[in-house]
This record gives sequence, structure tokens and C-alpha cells, in this order.
Amino acid sequence: MVLYRVEITFLARQEIRELPGNMRQRVIRLLKALQEEPRPHNSKQMNLASLGCELESNITLHRIRVESWRVVYVLEEELQLLTVLAIRKRPPYQYDDLRQLLDQVMGTDQSEE
Repeated sequence: MVLYRVEITFLARQEIRELPGNMRQRVIRLLKALQEEPRPHNSKQMNLASLGCELESNITLHRIRVESWRVVYVLEEELQLLTVLAIRKRPPYQYDDLRQLLDQVMGTDQSEE
């Protein structure tokens, strides 16, 4: 069995800390489960065409719904790395800042996480 390394951005760590207690525990369990199965049946691959950006062929953007919350992450197959970008409540979150989040993780933006 291949285990994926799960990394959590600084911003996502802050968002986890601010979650209600029961939701925080559910998200933490989900993140542990993603080590073994990074594409569970309830995850959806996101389409980046609307953002006007592309990722390398071995990198995909996914989201998982946990009640009204969304866990957004990048999956890098070659490195067996899963990077959590954000945990946001929807509505009102509309994925407007995905490009900035991706830029930070993919190294196209030199700002700190």
C-alpha cells in the first residue's frame, strides 16, 4: 500500500484551528484517511479552465465535501504528495481565491504561506 504524504499550508492550518470542535475532528480524520486513499469516492476533481490556469499533467486539484465545508487540495502523483490548500464553508465560499492559493503552493508566487 502506498501512503501519500499530507502537507497542510499555513493558511489551511489556521482554518482548521477555527473550525467548530466536532467539524475539526472530522476534518482531521479525513486528512489522515487521505494518506491511504487520496481520491475517495466523495472527492471531486476540479476544473481549472475557468481560472485560466493549468497544472502539470501529474498534478490535480480536488475538493471533498464535509457537510457544508469543503476541503480543497492538490494531488501530486509523482511525489505522492497531497497538499491541503483550504478548508472553507460553502456558501458563501465560491473558490474565488483558488488561483492565489495554487500560486503559493506551486511556487509561482514568492510570498510566504
